Amino acid sequence: MPKAIAIRKIDGKPGKVFYPLDLINLPDAKPKDNEVVVRMTGAALNHRDLFLRQHLYPGITFGVPLLADGCGVVSDAGSSAKKWIGKRVILNPGTGWKDDLEGPESPKGYAILGGTKMNPLGTLGETVTIDASELEEAPAHLSSVEAAALPLTGLTAWRATMVKSNNAKQGRNILITGIGGGVAIMATLFAVAAGANVYVTSGNEEKLKKAKELGAKGGVNYKDKDWDKKLRELLPQDRKYLDAIIDGAGSDIVEKGSKLLKAGGIISVYGMTVSPKMPFIMPAVLKNIEVRGSTMGSRKEFADMVKFVQEKNLKPVVSRYVSGIDNLDGINGLFEDMRNASQFGKLVVEIAKDDDVKSKL
Repeated sequence: MPKAIAIRKIDGKPGKVFYPLDLINLPDAKPKDNEVVVRMTGAALNHRDLFLRQHLYPGITFGVPLLADGCGVVSDAGSSAKKWIGKRVILNPGTGWKDDLEGPESPKGYAILGGTKMNPLGTLGETVTIDASELEEAPAHLSSVEAAALPLTGLTAWRATMVKSNNAKQGRNILITGIGGGVAIMATLFAVAAGANVYVTSGNEEKLKKAKELGAKGGVNYKDKDWDKKLRELLPQDRKYLDAIIDGAGSDIVEKGSKLLKAGGIISVYGMTVSPKMPFIMPAVLKNIEVRGSTMGSRKEFADMVKFVQEKNLKPVVSRYVSGIDNLDGINGLFEDMRNASQFGKLVVEIAKDDDVKSKL
């Protein structure tokens, strides 16, 4: 029987508990007509997985494999999906959202893979049986570890940066806050590839340096009281304002951003890791600044994102990876990296080698 990793229930209050990892067995699934069996080669962590272990995420359940990001090789398929056998693929990290710009069409809402009662599937296992319509071929230039790092952060960054901000264009100035996490890094890669001038914030000088290596024009330390003034000094002489901000922190970004943004500028918010509240102030109203929430994205946006990654030869940044589905100590170490915010890029579990999987087909 295929193995997978879920969380095991123990007593504890939300935010105080830390559910242990549990190695479980999955049933051998026979794919239905348009389903495929993917033998997983890699799966990647996101902050939602840390929140699940801390009981700080809705719909938490036990016995469902963790993680929403994954790459693998199709080993079996139903009668209508035989063309996928042998192909290396990445999985769309959620279901229920086809192509509506406003949000998921499904009356049940958007169901993200990994660790909740909303979706029975997760990528941290040896196999996943899933509808073939949720697959994209993994970009050929990416290793399986890199490909596993792409889906959720790539989709979230794509919608927030390329769709909701509508400013990732040649010569535009874009600020991306909190560089170091997977979404912020992918947002930087997308905006740079689109020709925008990208600036970043971080509380870590080393992360600011790494962002410049990825193509950012410059960065400032948000721990400095006057970071907004320092950022303005970095902007081009002929465009001393921001066109958009891609934000995952919340807190005072409207107050600071309203001083930097052009009239009608956009703040595209995909998270609020610093503060769950973000005051909207009158100066922002007077400048016609818009705050737009952005959460993951549609199946169409997922396909568009993968195509862009392929065309631009982009690579997700992997901070660290460990090998083996039964390597609980190593996987726990990745969670500790995330708890300590020490990573720059994605944290990945290499479940199996591509060649080993293909040799068993």
